[in-house]
Amino acid sequence: MTGVEYGRYKGMTIGENCRLYTRNLGSEPWLVEVANKVTVAPGVQFITHDGSTWLFEDGNGRRQLFRRISIGSNVFIGMNSIIMPGVKIEDCVIVAAGSVIVKSIPKGVIVGGNPAKIIGSYKDYEKKVLSEYISNSEIDFSLNYRARTENSTDSSYKDYLKH
Repeated sequence: MTGVEYGRYKGMTIGENCRLYTRNLGSEPWLVEVANKVTVAPGVQFITHDGSTWLFEDGNGRRQLFRRISIGSNVFIGMNSIIMPGVKIEDCVIVAAGSVIVKSIPKGVIVGGNPAKIIGSYKDYEKKVLSEYISNSEIDFSLNYRARTENSTDSSYKDYLKH
């Protein structure tokens, strides 16, 4: 079963052209809605309830809090990110790997960190990718995966952190 098939089997609403590489769908996956052209990387966790509420009880019993998660279209959620209850991620958003999403994210931004903050613009990144990165038309798909990735690898390294 693919990740998308598994998500739908567990009750998630998932649109078209999606890639779901995690099985950490939370205890209420039916509260998670994913639109179209979304990638959810490995290790991403969806949390749809607040487990700390079991600490609080009175004559009316324990308290519960369940909240939906909504993911728009054209969204990439990086590896090992955590999406907290009640978060809405609008369209055209990139979530950097390892981010903790505690608030809803507006359209057209890149976020990262713990807690996540806006760190860039989706449109600026799109321009950079389309102008600087190798395209499928430039890749020799007759080669095996290793050979074609070796031929397509950018051998530069990122700048050093500054003091």
